[in-house]
Amino acid sequence: MTATTSFTETFRDEILRSGLLVAGPVDGLYGRSKTYEEVASRLEVFATRLADGEIEDSFCYPPVLPRTVFEQTGYLSSFPDLMGSVHSFAGDDREHAELVDLAESGRPWARSLEPTEVMLCSASCHSVYPSLAGVLPEGGRSLQVSSWCFRHEPSRALTRMQAFRMIEYVYVGDASNATAFRDRWLDRGRDALVDMGLDVEVVTANDPFFGRGGRLLARSQREESLKFEIVTSFDENQPPVAIASSNLHQDHFGRTFGISTASGEVAQSTCFGWGVDRIVLALFHHHGTDPTQWPPDVRAKLWP
Repeated sequence: MTATTSFTETFRDEILRSGLLVAGPVDGLYGRSKTYEEVASRLEVFATRLADGEIEDSFCYPPVLPRTVFEQTGYLSSFPDLMGSVHSFAGDDREHAELVDLAESGRPWARSLEPTEVMLCSASCHSVYPSLAGVLPEGGRSLQVSSWCFRHEPSRALTRMQAFRMIEYVYVGDASNATAFRDRWLDRGRDALVDMGLDVEVVTANDPFFGRGGRLLARSQREESLKFEIVTSFDENQPPVAIASSNLHQDHFGRTFGISTASGEVAQSTCFGWGVDRIVLALFHHHGTDPTQWPPDVRAKLWP
């Protein structure tokens, strides 16, 4: 048994045995217990409270977004292996009978479905940019955005779920404010996680772009320091895992969705994201599976 397998299975078994999560037949999908959800909810409240006074408004979006918006984000060209499309049946009675026959006989039936107008959400912030089209107010906009997200990465590792929650602080405005926002929240996010008793580090990173062209994008992203991650260790023998991150998008979303600053320039954007489920797992890993026994100073952050 390799070190990776040993850690993956040991931690997974501990969490499942404790009843915090319930596994199903597909890797990366779990039922969440009342205790697990209580910690996740407390973390969401903490993230909202931490942003109070700086983030002007908060939005919670569904786990799907319009296909047209998804196509505009650039996710299709950069991460085709991670995306999820929503399909449905649109045939007549004869085609329905064929569909049922295929399913009942154990044959592939998904080809009988057609794409709908929605895609599974891959990043919380993608949903908000269309609503910002036009001219921004002086100073730009600072928003909190949350949603369930999907990425097709089936794995037995609990830290790589297919369905997970993200909370993001998003700034859209001029370049200097975007960079300052990114730097400020990296510092504040790191400090907040340290205050929860987690041993974390801020590192330069890149997204998992697809294909040969993706390797060039990843190199450029690192060279320009556009992405940072806050990582923590679940196993000293393995690389640390990102539990929060920040991306500087430059003018990508501003240009795509027609967003301009009050001075008439194409808006730039950045986001700082909390990986809710990974942070919850890190808390259980570092402090134990019973939150009532966590250190008092950690509990005070989540149960003030």
